[in-house]
Amino acid sequence: MSIWENPEEGRGSLYNSVITNTSKEMMSFSDFPMPEDFPTYLHHTKVLEYICLYAQNFNLLNYITFQTEVCSVQKHSDFSTTGQWDIVTEKNGNRKKDVFDAILVCNGHFTEPYLPLDCFKGIHDYKGRIIHSRTYKTSEDYRGKTVLVVGIGNSAGDIAVEISHIAKQVFLSTREGSWVISRISHRGFPLDMVISRRSTMWFKNVLPQKLAAKFIEKKMNGWFNHENYGLEPNNSLKIPIVNDYLPSQILHGAIKIKPNLQRFTETSAIFEDGTVAENLDAVIFATGYNSVFPFLDNGTIKLDENNIPLYKHVFPVHLEKPTLAFLGLIQPLGPIIPTVELQARWATGIIKGNIHLPPHRTMENYNRKSIESKIRWFGNSRHLPLQTHYIDYINELSEEIGISPNLSLFITDPKLAWQVFFGPCTPYQFRLFGHGKWQGARKAILTQWDRTLKPTRTRNLHKSPERRPRFHYCILLSFIAVMAGVMFCSQCISKADYL
Repeated sequence: MSIWENPEEGRGSLYNSVITNTSKEMMSFSDFPMPEDFPTYLHHTKVLEYICLYAQNFNLLNYITFQTEVCSVQKHSDFSTTGQWDIVTEKNGNRKKDVFDAILVCNGHFTEPYLPLDCFKGIHDYKGRIIHSRTYKTSEDYRGKTVLVVGIGNSAGDIAVEISHIAKQVFLSTREGSWVISRISHRGFPLDMVISRRSTMWFKNVLPQKLAAKFIEKKMNGWFNHENYGLEPNNSLKIPIVNDYLPSQILHGAIKIKPNLQRFTETSAIFEDGTVAENLDAVIFATGYNSVFPFLDNGTIKLDENNIPLYKHVFPVHLEKPTLAFLGLIQPLGPIIPTVELQARWATGIIKGNIHLPPHRTMENYNRKSIESKIRWFGNSRHLPLQTHYIDYINELSEEIGISPNLSLFITDPKLAWQVFFGPCTPYQFRLFGHGKWQGARKAILTQWDRTLKPTRTRNLHKSPERRPRFHYCILLSFIAVMAGVMFCSQCISKADYL
């Protein structure tokens, strides 16, 4: 429970004000929609409540051992034959050793803070307080103080905004800048339900990358001009952060955006542009995490911070037997819960022998091409191996499992097909077909907007308001236009080749 309360070494932690960046319908488990009275975006206590409801509904508590530390994971003596593992655990000071047929590593990558102190000259001379965002809980310690937040991820934005309400001044230092988007989209609908659609991803994949970058840049600047706020990223395709209040706090001076840090003095921070943050009381480094697995034997898998050779972010490429899988070691541009759920369904299918991995060379080639594609889209960064486009990735996994929705739905169930391909890509889509099919999936998809809007309709206006965004016709017309353009370009290229 430390993730919700006080941080412990080797475990994740949250600050008290954390609200989800993804809406409840997008982040639900695929066979268990969230209660309709839950707010559209959840405080982290509501996420915990939902996970507890899920565990109770499926009687999972009978299969979970709490307050138990995994001390070591090593190959069994006949691993090459059985694929089994020796696991040493400790509970209440008592250690025991067991043999398991397979291991799912699910501790994620938010446990060991990345604190690049040696990157900044004079840091050890600085007399103020220095912490990593992992240990931040509330803003009260920073009342009336001058604070520097280093980083431009979601945590950096949240913490800077929260502190800026009571601090004397907040500086936010960023090396690369970032797009900033709101949770609220056109006409007040949840942003992720508007943009996370199969049709939208199809446009992304069919457009030339330079054109896609221009399109994304225009859309990102639709809320406010990032250049005017000092936030415009170096890479137009950079993954955005979600923050509803950062532009407002910049606009009235509570937060000042600064470039990368150059060095520290005893009482100040000096930035690369020569400007100085004087009389600095505290520095909060929101600089991310390293991926660590202290319980794993070094000979099992080679780990290089965030660069871990995993096939489709799950299976070690060079392991003799596919009985070790990593879940959640990924940063999708979308919800993490349904992503990890699909990883688990795929991994368990392989461990049981119902699904098979390709040869090692095929997996190596896949990883190489995947990294090349990520560099083109996201640029090069520490977390590059973990980043991925959400819908592209879950489509890959669903095809591996054999549960991906297909175009035959337009014949068998046009109403459902329209929502699947042109509506939000909610997790229930992966319970319509194949192994694990859930009879309630169709209803969950057709009623997802009702559950989204119900918690906001707390005052009866005696009207019949629009129940969902009417983007379908625009999407269809755009689809036809793009297809016509692609066909026209193809004909021009063919004629040019002929000439």
